[in-house]
Amino acid sequence: MDVVALLGVGLLAGTTTVLFGFGGGFVTVPVVVWANAALGADAARVAVATSVVVMVVNAAFATAVTPRRTLAALRGGRPLLLLLAVGGVAGAFATRLAPGALTHWAFVGYTAVTLADVLLRPGFLRPRAVSAGSPGPRPLPAVVGAPVGAVAAFLGVGGSVMTVPAMRRAGHPMRVAAALANPLTLAIALPAAAIHLAFVPGPGGGHAAHGAPAGLVDVRAALALLAGALPVIALLRRRPPRIPDRLHAWAYAGLLAMVAAAMSLFGP
Repeated sequence: MDVVALLGVGLLAGTTTVLFGFGGGFVTVPVVVWANAALGADAARVAVATSVVVMVVNAAFATAVTPRRTLAALRGGRPLLLLLAVGGVAGAFATRLAPGALTHWAFVGYTAVTLADVLLRPGFLRPRAVSAGSPGPRPLPAVVGAPVGAVAAFLGVGGSVMTVPAMRRAGHPMRVAAALANPLTLAIALPAAAIHLAFVPGPGGGHAAHGAPAGLVDVRAALALLAGALPVIALLRRRPPRIPDRLHAWAYAGLLAMVAAAMSLFGP
C-alpha cells in the first residue's frame, strides 16, 4: 500500500513540478516522513535526502523539456547558479548534522512564513501592473543564491519556494516563474543529492526502514515517486494547462497551506 500511495504522490509531484516549479519537494517530504514513521525523528532527515534526489531528476527532466525561449530569461545567470550550488552543499551538510526534529519543524515554520508572505505582502497575489513603457522582469540578484540554496537544501524543498515568489514580484507571470524555478532547483539539488547519496549511515540506523538504503535516501520511495512524476511532467509540458494567472497564484498559496498542515500532523 505504501508503494501505491507513493506512486499517487509522484503524480502530484510531477504536476507541482510543472505548475509551481516545486520539483516535488513540498509534496514528497511529508509523504516520505509518513512512509518512514518508524524512524521517529530521523524520518525527517531521510525525507529531506530522498526529496532532494527526486528533485534532481524531476527538475532536470522539466528543464530539458522547457522551451528555450523561456529559459532565455536566465541568460547571464551563471553567478546565481553557482552560488545556489554552494548553498546547496552547505544545506545538505547541515541536514546531516542537525537533529531530525529540528529539520521537521524548520520545514513547518518556513512553509508557514512563506504562506504568510505570499498572502500578505503585495506583489504575489496582486502583481504590479506592467505598462507599455515599463522595463521587463528584473533578474534575481546573484547574492541571494547562497542563502536560498542553503535553506532549500536543508529543508528539502528545492529553490522554488523562494524563487517563485521572488520572480513573481520581479514581473514574471506564474507560468514563467514556475518554469524558471526548475533549473534553479537543479543547481541546488544536484550537489546536495551527491552528498546525501555518499553519506553512509552508522550501525543500527540513519536510513530508511523501507527499501535499500543509499546514504540517507529511501531508494524505494524515490523510485516510486519518480515513476509517478516523470510521465506527468512529459504530458503537461507537451500540453500545458491554461490557468488564469491569479488563480495560479492562489493555487500556489493553497498548496503551501496543505503541506504545512500535513507536516504538522506527522510531527515527531
